[in-house]
Amino acid sequence: MDLGATSIGEECGVFGMYDLDGGDVASTIYYGLYALQHRGQESAGIAVTNTSNGKDNVLCHKGLGRINQVFRRENIERLNGNLGVGHVRYSTAGASTHENSQPLVLAYIKGTLMLAHNGNLVNAPALRRELAANGAIFQTTIDTETIAYHIARERINTRNVQEAVVRALRKVVGSYSLVVASPRKLIGARDPFGFRPLVLGKKDNAYIIASETCALETVDAEFIRDIEPGEVVTIDHDGNIESNLDLAKPRHLTARCIFEYIYFCRPDTVFDGMDVTRSRIIAGRLLAKAHPVEADLVVGVPESGNMAALGFSMESGIPYGIAFTKNTYVGRTFIRPQQSLRIQSVKVKLNVLREMVEGKRIVMIDDSIVRGTTSDQIVTMLRRAGAKEVHMRVSAPPFLHPCYFGVDIPSRDQLIAHNRTVEEIRDIIGADSLGYLPIECLSEMAGGRPICTACFSGVYPIEPPSEDIRGEYIK
Repeated sequence: MDLGATSIGEECGVFGMYDLDGGDVASTIYYGLYALQHRGQESAGIAVTNTSNGKDNVLCHKGLGRINQVFRRENIERLNGNLGVGHVRYSTAGASTHENSQPLVLAYIKGTLMLAHNGNLVNAPALRRELAANGAIFQTTIDTETIAYHIARERINTRNVQEAVVRALRKVVGSYSLVVASPRKLIGARDPFGFRPLVLGKKDNAYIIASETCALETVDAEFIRDIEPGEVVTIDHDGNIESNLDLAKPRHLTARCIFEYIYFCRPDTVFDGMDVTRSRIIAGRLLAKAHPVEADLVVGVPESGNMAALGFSMESGIPYGIAFTKNTYVGRTFIRPQQSLRIQSVKVKLNVLREMVEGKRIVMIDDSIVRGTTSDQIVTMLRRAGAKEVHMRVSAPPFLHPCYFGVDIPSRDQLIAHNRTVEEIRDIIGADSLGYLPIECLSEMAGGRPICTACFSGVYPIEPPSEDIRGEYIK
């Protein structure tokens, strides 16, 4: 669900590229970020350097808004360089300001670093205090700057930048998919739990590190492989690829974010070998088995509810249809601050096709219910269009706990499922029946891969922080 401020906010998308033949990479990074726009719409940026001129100069352009709002043709044309990183952002820690836009560019004694980060560090406040006590002056309020400072400090006492990255990341606790560019190297790093996706690709004689496989396909790049949990991959100017697994954990201790499969990833992405469309169809099938219902039509709430709705239809035998038309020219509006604007944004973005639903018993599939306001509005819209019954099915369990690893799930008291039964929630949203995907089905949805389900179960793979990292009081 991406229809209003009551939905879950994504984290970020990263894209790094190194053209060994010396060609400019900014335009390819731009299109790669366009493919990752679903992961963040608050800010966008690209930083590049030219590795062939012997100068350690970095060109950067970034700003608030979606990528087509931040960049014009002349901005891209000015970004001349064959090594670069790009970023699209949704803030889960740190305010949405120009200063917090990424990539970050840090000049230090060994040269210049360009960094783009997707994730949340649990121990960021402690690391920040340690740096400040030793004289660091911060320009932002984001975790990425903390990582950058630690890499810079470690680089002074290491043989190369990749060793400095590994040493710095030993101090970091939390989630990160990180792309770093030094003067002549491109580095990708994924946290030991593998919370967020990160992939390696190749286009002609250029290497790419990106958040999702869909970004590789968009720029006609070949998928090489996933960067493994706990792996640091380095590509040098000769095209040598070095892999460091010093930070890796045993496979059974990894913990991919289940919501990447449920919602975050684009449907055409493959996350650690699992096709996301297939994963959502499996969820829909399991949902139909767990909560069968007599109905005339199964529909999905665009976009992430569609594939689960198809799976529900395939399993139940109830016809699959399209009940909503979506205004694709309206940007995502989940950051609207006022409740009246949240409700209005749903109506602006989504309309019901009366011909499809009038006089019918409808099964409506959505990926989640957060506060419940959006679900209430959509159920009401279906009824006003003449639906005889509306049965809501959710392709995730109820949200009961906050996330500290990069998913902007509200505090417990803002979650509709907190201290409420399923029947009470059904009554609030006005559906005829309501069913959630059982938590024990999540492993099958992820193809048996180890996953993090903390937002549903309260069982965290990392000890939750004892101090505020989300801009709210931790209960």
